[in-house]
Amino acid sequence: MKTLYVLPFLILSLYSCKSQTNKNTTNMSVYNVKINTLQGKEINFSDYQGKKILFVNVASKCGFTPQYEGLQKLSDEYSEKLVVIGVPCNQFGGQEPGTSSEIQEFCQVNYGVTFPITEKVDVKGDNQHPLYKFLTDKDLNGNKNSSVKWNFQKYLVDENGNLIDYWYSITKPQSKKITKYLQ
Repeated sequence: MKTLYVLPFLILSLYSCKSQTNKNTTNMSVYNVKINTLQGKEINFSDYQGKKILFVNVASKCGFTPQYEGLQKLSDEYSEKLVVIGVPCNQFGGQEPGTSSEIQEFCQVNYGVTFPITEKVDVKGDNQHPLYKFLTDKDLNGNKNSSVKWNFQKYLVDENGNLIDYWYSITKPQSKKITKYLQ
C-alpha cells in the first residue's frame, strides 16, 4: 500500500529534475561569453543588449575577404539595430596569418572597417573559443547545432543574446536572408 503513495512522488521528482536540467542547458546567452578586441581590451557583449549582433569569422587573405565591404555597409545601414563583430581566425587555409596590428590596419586601410574586431581565435576544434562553442552548440545556444565550414560564416544573435540563425560564407552580408531580421 505504501508503494502506491511513493510512486507518484517519485515520478513527479524525476520530471522536476529533468525539467530543471533542460532549462539550465539553454539558459546561457552570448552575454556570458568573454573575448578581447585586437588591442586586448575586453568586449562586454551586454553593452550591445537591445541590438542584434552579427558575428563573422574573418580573414584577410580569403576569396571572401571583399565581404568586409558589405559588412561595413550593413553595419552603417543598420547601426541603430545591429552590431557587426569580426572574429579573425587562421584555421582555414592559413588565410589570417597577420598580427593584431596588421589585421587592424588591413581592415581600416582596405575596407574602412569601423565595427569591432576581436582577437584572433579558433572557431572549431580542441581550442575552440567559448564564443563559438556557444554559437555552434544547441545545448548552449538553445537553437541549433552547426560547425564552422570556412571564413566569413555568419551568426546572428537577437537583442537578448540568443542565437537566431547562421549562414555559410557564400551568403553575402546584405542578403535578404540576413536583412529580413533587421527590418
